[in-house]
Amino acid sequence: MHYYNRLPWGRHSKPGALLMNHYFQNALTAGLLRTLAIMPYGLVARMGETLGKLLYKLPSRRKRILHTNLELCFPEQSAKQRQALAQSTFGHVIRSYLERGTQWYGSAKQIEQLVQLESAIELQDNYDQPTIFLGFHFAAIEATCMYYSIMHPVASIYTPMSDDVTDAISLSQRARFGTEMISRHGSAREILKVLKSGKPIMLAADMDFGLRDSVFVPFFGIQACTLTSVSRLARLSGARVVPFVGEVLPGYKGYKLKIFEALDNFPSGDARADALHMNQFLEARIRLAPDQYYWVHRRFKRRPEGEPSVY
Repeated sequence: MHYYNRLPWGRHSKPGALLMNHYFQNALTAGLLRTLAIMPYGLVARMGETLGKLLYKLPSRRKRILHTNLELCFPEQSAKQRQALAQSTFGHVIRSYLERGTQWYGSAKQIEQLVQLESAIELQDNYDQPTIFLGFHFAAIEATCMYYSIMHPVASIYTPMSDDVTDAISLSQRARFGTEMISRHGSAREILKVLKSGKPIMLAADMDFGLRDSVFVPFFGIQACTLTSVSRLARLSGARVVPFVGEVLPGYKGYKLKIFEALDNFPSGDARADALHMNQFLEARIRLAPDQYYWVHRRFKRRPEGEPSVY
């Protein structure tokens, strides 16, 4: 069997043409992001918000997911209040995509000037105790993670993207300040080795990654498929779990990286209780800035046995 017959395009396709198309798509995407990186941050942010408002007016799958999530999680709000929240959320989401230009191609100095730091723990290059930095999918997560990688050595667990071009760009650019990128599909042994070396690991565990290593626990009162791997890694490595949140500052002033004290009694020895602990912490943070959370993800994709799909 020829090698190209085993590639995704199959036996009857033209691999040379597809490779050329992939090359041009990569060049176009990278070129756009580089252009955004040299534009003033405030202008890019305003462009993103304006584009978000325009796209919100159009029917889309993401818009339907967003409204479903808000109806489930904020039943106390009126339809008018949820619509205003949805519009603001869409603006933050689209804006965050455009701001990837600066985050992925801007200089270290540019990123440092945009991020304010507020930390409840002392930050250093190596930690005596293994440390897991637990992040969440707020609009500023990318910027604040990039900022930390400039300041201190860190490893990051990432989920490969469905689009190969964007995935390749994100992987290389997220690692450009020395971050050690580890696929979520990699081995736990590799992650434990990094933790025990003193280098911290950043990860996010607030999405539905499937039933494996997960339990159903409440999130805004809705049973949500929640990972137990964070508490398992903490138990196996003796790591403390330190939550952090990226905030978008008002007035186009950039972002704030807020690092909190380590979660108390975590891991507790009860995986379900630990998963609930994570969700409760996240819920409290979301309520302070609900429009900055990525509600466009299908957080309730999988349902407990016997429950119908919500999407």
